[in-house]
Amino acid sequence: MTERGWRVTGLHHVAFAHAGEGPEDALHEALALDETHEETAPGFVERMFPAGSSYLQTLEADGEGTVQRFLDRRGPGLHHVALEVDAIDAAVADLTERGVRLVDEEPRPGGMGTRIAFVHPSAFGGMLVELVQRPAQEHAS
Repeated sequence: MTERGWRVTGLHHVAFAHAGEGPEDALHEALALDETHEETAPGFVERMFPAGSSYLQTLEADGEGTVQRFLDRRGPGLHHVALEVDAIDAAVADLTERGVRLVDEEPRPGGMGTRIAFVHPSAFGGMLVELVQRPAQEHAS
């Protein structure tokens, strides 16, 4: 950990938003990546494809919600970058204290048993950043 009480430990995933047919078949057939996790959330289906120590995530919109609103505004494409952190509670508290605009004021449950918090795109020049803490790390902070 840094003197801030937390640090980024790596890239967790890069997320691609789409509706209908997306990149899943191509990821499997062209790159030999196999989906290892699928989870349904309100308005979308999340699929994770391991790529080394990180993941490629697809977000398939299935109705109303944040992913569909993103697609309506921007079309299919890169949705967000997720950075793994070692202490998400400390990260959110530190960023809030320093005036960094967050989407999530507190960490919340994410896919695959993680805890997550989104940093508002205005904080990073338009890039949506998700902070992710893996389940095994939750008790280490």
